[in-house]
Amino acid sequence: MSLASVLPDEAAFDDFRKQCFSTENWLNKYDSQGMQVWVEVPPSNKSKHVAPKVHKIKCKMMIKDVSAATMYDVLHDGQYRKKWDPTMLESFDIARLSANADVGYYSWLCPNPIKNRDVVTLRSWRVMDDEYIIINFSVKHPKFPPRSDLVRAISILTGYYIKPTGPNSCIFMYLSQADPKGSLPKWVVNKASQTLAPRVMKCVHKAGQNYPEWKRQNSPDQKPWLFPEQSNLPMMDVAELSLQRADSLDNVDESSKLEVQDSEECS
Repeated sequence: MSLASVLPDEAAFDDFRKQCFSTENWLNKYDSQGMQVWVEVPPSNKSKHVAPKVHKIKCKMMIKDVSAATMYDVLHDGQYRKKWDPTMLESFDIARLSANADVGYYSWLCPNPIKNRDVVTLRSWRVMDDEYIIINFSVKHPKFPPRSDLVRAISILTGYYIKPTGPNSCIFMYLSQADPKGSLPKWVVNKASQTLAPRVMKCVHKAGQNYPEWKRQNSPDQKPWLFPEQSNLPMMDVAELSLQRADSLDNVDESSKLEVQDSEECS
């Protein structure tokens, strides 16, 4: 399937924003210290016999000490991610697709004895005066097929919404529907996502607090996500990519590994 018409347009960003602020069919699972977590629930008129799916989850944090612009930079800065992401194995941008879209690779550690995961995603972003949005979804790249030592996960839709509430404060939201694949039961996946999401949000917040000082010492004027002319990534025709469907990937047997374990804390 060609992605030529699937590069996110204005309607895709508007729909993502709408999902972030929607309350219909969302159930609150966590509310503490300025952070909230919800999971999407099926409408009451849906059949109860539908097979359980991976939850769509969203988190909202009220950040009082970091600007929206800084949090946006943290999410884009691949060099800085190596400093604050304790689960990252490998992460790199592969190619540019447009001035505001690229394709990239990310792999991460999973708690033992679960097998480590990786993902290839198309990422796109939009910056306006009063908001920042980043969204991504999984794609197939001809030069980055699934690896035998990792389980290829699927981002159905993942993204961030950031809105300033002052010069040094913001609303920070994360929304995701992702399938880690393998053969872990969906209830395990859903339980883990609800447990780990607040921890991930706290890690990103801490990264935002420390970013300005780090950036001052590490190519402070280099921000290709804001200034596309700075990018040294090769251009790629989006037609070379195709959507990655979850059902096209093999399941790895992890049925004996049902315990949900905590991930490493932020260092």
